[in-house]
Amino acid sequence: MEKSFLVIGTGEVGLAMLNSLLTFQQTHAFKIGVLIQRSRIGMDEISQNEKYKNIKIETADLVADSRTSLADIFRNYDSVICCSGFSIGAGMQVKITEAVLEAGVRRYIPWQFGVDYDKIGKGSAQPVFDEQLDVRHLLRSQNSTHWIIVSTGMITSFLFREDFGVINLKNKIVSALGDWKHSLTLTSCEDIGALTVAILFRTPELLDQVVFVAGDTVTFEEIADKMDTLYNTKFHRVLLSIPVLKENLEKEPDNIFNRYRLVFTQPGVTWPMSTTFNAQNGILTKGIEQWAKENILEQQ
Repeated sequence: MEKSFLVIGTGEVGLAMLNSLLTFQQTHAFKIGVLIQRSRIGMDEISQNEKYKNIKIETADLVADSRTSLADIFRNYDSVICCSGFSIGAGMQVKITEAVLEAGVRRYIPWQFGVDYDKIGKGSAQPVFDEQLDVRHLLRSQNSTHWIIVSTGMITSFLFREDFGVINLKNKIVSALGDWKHSLTLTSCEDIGALTVAILFRTPELLDQVVFVAGDTVTFEEIADKMDTLYNTKFHRVLLSIPVLKENLEKEPDNIFNRYRLVFTQPGVTWPMSTTFNAQNGILTKGIEQWAKENILEQQ
């Protein structure tokens, strides 16, 4: 089958994926499509930017459209890459996966750009993670569609969200989740796009497996040290112990960031750089310092 790629979603990760595919397309022949929510047509960056003029735009409503109608779109592509994220609602990643399987797509990269859900298991502090395990079960229980799960750890930009509560640049505070020696694996959206495309074009193919990547793996102590160096000032350091995080979640169970703060104290959110696809293949990635310089310091 002629190689063709459909990217679902045009958020940060979706755009990074499209940009990486466009870069690869300069030396390889294949077609690119993007699935955009029908309600966003005309407002989306793809249809407004000349850079994306050769990308075929597919339209759908992931929530309202039937699984079969989504499958009718998916079956026109050799590989489908889901970048729609959690924001489209509960059950949607399972629905998209079922549509991919119904379409008989040769290769699927699901929205699993995150932690090691197998290690975290069901019933964690973050209920949306349970659906990720349901997606893995669906993929592993069939043999018609190949799949690749790209585990990236936390998206680097998320670490700098003030509402996440780890790095507060305004007040120069770094808070550790659970323990100062606990670590996080972080990967930027740009590296997620570039590494996923590199994995997709690897020869021989990587199929039906979890592939770990990382931009950086750092302890909370190292995060604080790096902020001290970047900003040439001493950040105040606060330890949010696991009992405190659990108490906060009990007080505000609907606060999604209370759930994220607690779940990122668990095993499965970090892995050594030496074990990653990028390290083993000599691919350079952006560490936390370089990302902060380019995306925060240079923007100020």
